Amino acid sequence: MAQRIATEYVNAKLQLTREEMTRFYRFIKEQQVRFSVMVLDNGSQEAVLEDSAGREKVRFVFQQEDDRFICQWSCRITQPALTNVMRKVVSVFKGDAVVNRIYSHYTMIYHYQAGAVQRIVEQTANGDRLVFQFKDTLGELERTFRMKSVEGEIEWLKRAVNRLLDQRLAASTEQAKQEVDQQLAELSNQLFALEA
Repeated sequence: MAQRIATEYVNAKLQLTREEMTRFYRFIKEQQVRFSVMVLDNGSQEAVLEDSAGREKVRFVFQQEDDRFICQWSCRITQPALTNVMRKVVSVFKGDAVVNRIYSHYTMIYHYQAGAVQRIVEQTANGDRLVFQFKDTLGELERTFRMKSVEGEIEWLKRAVNRLLDQRLAASTEQAKQEVDQQLAELSNQLFALEA
């Protein structure tokens, strides 16, 4: 099995609420890494993770924006324990990131969105090869069902409009025509909304 040389986090991002920040700190304390926190003047927080031997550090600066703490970072890690903690952080706290896992002859590029791997690409001297692409099959089926449901409702509304137009032509009084016109206006609003 190929030995990983390094792991790079490129444009990684976490957005945490106050409660999630507490969970984040508790989670980090449970890992086997050194950990320190400093609260800055503006309410922002700086957290430093360090491998147990003290060879590598990862610095998180959480900027406070309203009720959220937002952290964007990039780093390169070689220590396996710290690499494992970082992977868990992105996954557990639903982070977004591009992670390059660098090996001697190739790089595996993982694209995370909301803590889940969306795509994996193998990059070699010969070019890029897609290894994995997340496909939301259940979501696509639901969207297709809704689309068909909307199409069925549109057809039903069109038939109802045709019936009302026939009633309007057959109406003998002005009041009957006005009642049909009111129903037609309601149906055309519904139809317009569904077709949009």
